[in-house]
Amino acid sequence: MAIIQKVTFLGYADAKEQDDPFLAAFETAKLCAQKGYTIVNGAGPGVMKASTLGAHEGGGRAIGITFYPKDIPMFEGRDETNPVDELIVEDNYLSRTLRLLETGHIHIIFNGGTGTISEFGMAWGLARLYFGHHKPLILFGDFWQEIIFAFTKGMYIRPEEREVFKIVNKPQQVIEALKYFDEIFEKRAHNHKEPLFSI
Repeated sequence: MAIIQKVTFLGYADAKEQDDPFLAAFETAKLCAQKGYTIVNGAGPGVMKASTLGAHEGGGRAIGITFYPKDIPMFEGRDETNPVDELIVEDNYLSRTLRLLETGHIHIIFNGGTGTISEFGMAWGLARLYFGHHKPLILFGDFWQEIIFAFTKGMYIRPEEREVFKIVNKPQQVIEALKYFDEIFEKRAHNHKEPLFSI
């Protein structure tokens, strides 16, 4: 059995059906579902909805993780047109983000806004902290090249922090990256008590 089974999709909540992030997330989730992966998303609109629809198109299922906000007017919230198969409700934005990262074994991050930036930062930081037992990132889109270059030029980025992600620009490349990371973890597999965010 593959170590990577659940794939978290993160990205732009305001993406419409004709937008590149929506289309990319849909096609990627469809391929993932066809390969037997379960999709995890934030149960909202945009990339989240696209990944659920793609999962269903590929014959798979989607888990949605949300919360019902109070006094957070800019949070997109639960999108009832995102037909997730299982809904998990957390208490607040932080616990919802942590649950998204905890539930998926790997994270695909599409273009997005500040919410996506915060999720990327937390996922990347956790991957460094748990390096060797970490959850990898798949960064979808060529624009990530410039972002990572800016980080490595201006920030103190350790060598291992560059090993926890792959940058891709096509849905099929996501499948190849999933296989690549799964093979790495198969080789590293050994028995011990795993930390919260390990595979």
